[in-house]
Amino acid sequence: MSDYGHDLLFGVFLTPAAAQADRTLALARLADSAGLDLVTVQDHPYQPAFLDAWTLLSVIAARTERVRVAPNVANLPLRPPAVLAKSVASLDVLSGGRAELALGAGAFADAVATLGGPRRTPGESLEALEEAIQVIRALWSPGTAAFEGRHYRLQDARPGPFPAHEVGIWLGAIKPRMLRLTGRAADGWLPSAPYVPPERLAESNKIIDEAAREAGRDPAAVRRLYNIGGGFPRGSAADWAEQLAELTLTEGMSAYILASDDPDTIQAFAAEVAPAVRELVAAERAGTGAEEARAVPEPASAPHAGETAPDAGQISGLRAEPSHEQAPAPHSELPRVQAPASRAARGPVSGLGVTPTPAPAVRHSDERLWDESARPKGPAPDPGRTYSPRERASGRHLVDVHDHLRTELDQVRDLVEQVIAGSMDPGAARSHINAMTMRQNNWTLGAYCSAYCRVVTVHHTLEDESLFPQLRRADPRLAPVIDRLEEEHQVIHGVLERVDRALVAAVSSPGGLAELRGAVDVLTDALLSHLSYEEAELVEPLARLGVM
Repeated sequence: MSDYGHDLLFGVFLTPAAAQADRTLALARLADSAGLDLVTVQDHPYQPAFLDAWTLLSVIAARTERVRVAPNVANLPLRPPAVLAKSVASLDVLSGGRAELALGAGAFADAVATLGGPRRTPGESLEALEEAIQVIRALWSPGTAAFEGRHYRLQDARPGPFPAHEVGIWLGAIKPRMLRLTGRAADGWLPSAPYVPPERLAESNKIIDEAAREAGRDPAAVRRLYNIGGGFPRGSAADWAEQLAELTLTEGMSAYILASDDPDTIQAFAAEVAPAVRELVAAERAGTGAEEARAVPEPASAPHAGETAPDAGQISGLRAEPSHEQAPAPHSELPRVQAPASRAARGPVSGLGVTPTPAPAVRHSDERLWDESARPKGPAPDPGRTYSPRERASGRHLVDVHDHLRTELDQVRDLVEQVIAGSMDPGAARSHINAMTMRQNNWTLGAYCSAYCRVVTVHHTLEDESLFPQLRRADPRLAPVIDRLEEEHQVIHGVLERVDRALVAAVSSPGGLAELRGAVDVLTDALLSHLSYEEAELVEPLARLGVM
């Protein structure tokens, strides 16, 4: 097997206990704030102690901002695929493209039958699952849908709504027939470590790959996800990172979903393990010192390398029956230790591993709002300093926040072009823009702090504090940089007001459309220049000073 090259995802697998509903929601928000990619929950409609998975996922999506949500996995016999297709698409639309679908054939016929579901043999369950995939995809595609199968049928059905993004269908599978179905028809494979341990991944992947090739598909089209916990990985946070990176590079696994209901474990997984795995994999893929990065010694405070995660029985919470061919992974705790610092330099500062985004060389407007050559510089970083994954995560999060703003800027430009082309009303464009993060005047480092500090200081409230005063106190040498950034924030706010006025003028003024385009061009140049300057000056201090 080999690395399939997929981007890395990290998530959590939460217990949907009705008696602890508030706690489950709080854990989902923690995962979101911590920067994880996925929040998943078990789907066992016959479990009276569990919340309904789709209702819970909808509430989680409403109370989070960026994390994707998915069942782990949906119980197909009790969720007709036509209705499931609409449920997934609706949640994807309402969440802004943050819904995913993992499916299981349903292994417990007796439990399913108690709720009036079909009692199917293993062969019938597999056949129904393959039909369901076709039904769901037909209802996510334009045109009238028709399908005639043994278990499901569509009769001139009208698709809709359509998902906001291309939703993948991941299958929970263990046995060869399910693995072959995954290879020929699914977008992803989602096993659990206790039931498909690492040493069995190669043989399972081989079955998937062969089936994919026989169906005329590239095996790399099937993402490999992995529910972890209950004995794997083992050891310290550094050990976890090593083991997960190795699975990515040798077995092609690219998404790791931690079964845990413990906030400290989730926090450590997000802040220490995930960044370290990303670094190791990126270094190996780039051929720039992955082996050296792996060889960094363990911190003195770390447990012995052979120490294992606590047994699942030590974790409070309900246990569930499986909803597909595998049971959900037992929940696990991660030892609270710091992962090793990096020696792989990929950014401008050795060991930081975060590259500030340069400003574009091409400008859209001749108008300049400030003299970039007059911008003050902060203190030069220590070239011999190294940074832990937790420290690197601070700077990386700033870049992630800025990337969100860059995406919004692209949306602003697209909306304005639609207004100019006559395909959108200026009032509708104003409504869209006014709802964006940048228009709420909270896209500066205050937004960085309010999003990130909730995680790393989970027992303290820092949301009402500004990050700039903290940086001033931590390193007074940054004061000239911070003064300049605050000045530029005010200038950009004025440009946003100018765009808004231009949208109003575009309704009645003959030259309004030209003024509108000009204002957006000025905003583009100013914002991209400012974000680049902010990253260049603050990514390293955020890591070095530990300001949260």
